[in-house]
Amino acid sequence: MSRRRLGRPFGWLWASYAVSAYGSGLGFGALPLIAVLVLHAGPAQVAVLSAAGPAVGALVAVPLAPWMEARRKRPVMIGADLARCAAMASVPAAYALGWLGFAQLLVVTAVVAAAKIAFGAASGAYLKSLVPAEHLLVANSRFESTNWSSIAVGPPLGGAAIGLFGPVVTVLADAASYLLSALGITAIREPEHAPHPGRTDDGRLRAGGLRAGGLLEGWRHLLGHPVLRRLYLNNLLVSGLIMATEPLLAVLLLRQLGFPAWQYGLAFAAPCLGGLIGSRLAPRVVARHGRQRVFRVVGTLRVVWLPGLALVRPGVTGLLTVMAVELAIIVHMSLYTPVLATYRLEHTPAHLVSRTLTAWSVGQQATTATLTALTGLLAHFTGPRPVLATVGLLVLATPLLLPRTPRQDAPHPAADATAPTVAAG
Repeated sequence: MSRRRLGRPFGWLWASYAVSAYGSGLGFGALPLIAVLVLHAGPAQVAVLSAAGPAVGALVAVPLAPWMEARRKRPVMIGADLARCAAMASVPAAYALGWLGFAQLLVVTAVVAAAKIAFGAASGAYLKSLVPAEHLLVANSRFESTNWSSIAVGPPLGGAAIGLFGPVVTVLADAASYLLSALGITAIREPEHAPHPGRTDDGRLRAGGLRAGGLLEGWRHLLGHPVLRRLYLNNLLVSGLIMATEPLLAVLLLRQLGFPAWQYGLAFAAPCLGGLIGSRLAPRVVARHGRQRVFRVVGTLRVVWLPGLALVRPGVTGLLTVMAVELAIIVHMSLYTPVLATYRLEHTPAHLVSRTLTAWSVGQQATTATLTALTGLLAHFTGPRPVLATVGLLVLATPLLLPRTPRQDAPHPAADATAPTVAAG
């Protein structure tokens, strides 16, 4: 298949995403590590840091969605990057001055989480105006492959850097990556038109403009569209249940089965390279089999492997089991995700993209936090292995939520009529 040229503006957007993704990969888990090594935080404080910060960030992002919808998206993305840069840079600065405290780490995680949601919503809306509809899947596939490669490479390098240079070096690198991302987005020279106010499907202005309904408009669109509703509910449960297994596996592998830390890291980093395979295959698979079949078949194959995590045993066999299960999940998930992202953009009116993507992210974070808390509480009484088995069985029911009947892939009738455009050169 010939390589599609998506243009220089997309190249800058992709490069900016790659820089920040690799920076986040380097800094993965750095704040909890600093809480433990520098502030001597206990398990309860680390749990609060991991859950409360993103939860507060999601709440902060709620009023940002309608505000973003009425504004140009590039300044929003630049602002989100600069906010993340300043928040992360405050940690090594406070550490050097001896002022670092747990409350600051909580604020930093909340700011970074809110800015991440804002950036994702704005960049999704901007991508819809920047790339022709027929190339959206290729663009989303490239973002997906970058994401998985950064997860595969970043954490191991970050761990080595922390061992050599101390606990805050990767946080500083993460802050610098957001600054470079902002500069890359600034380098996009294509003028961006201001978005239109909110409109109804027949093109008339909504009463009250974009403020009417706020973020609820995003959820109304997701839950009102017959296919998006099923895809959304399915993704909430699948992602939430898969993410809920991570702390359980940490306890099982490190504490109960005695895996060394380097083997634990290898078990999750190496399979992420499978994300490069799935994401690059996505356009070809869709061209050959169609999106509806991808949703049904690949959407099912990404969950059938999860029960295998409850069967992990000590030694090399157990390590290979974890790696095989994670590899199978990641290959199918990385194939499925860009197809889902493209369908979501194509079937969302341009005046609702930011609110819809924000609603999606807020719902996802809330579901993941809730399921993680529930499984952690259950594991406290039963141990991690029975809960892993329960999660594995529950996730097998999620394909029932996937779209069951073929449906026309035509975009939403208002998706292009109200779409913002990018002026030529």
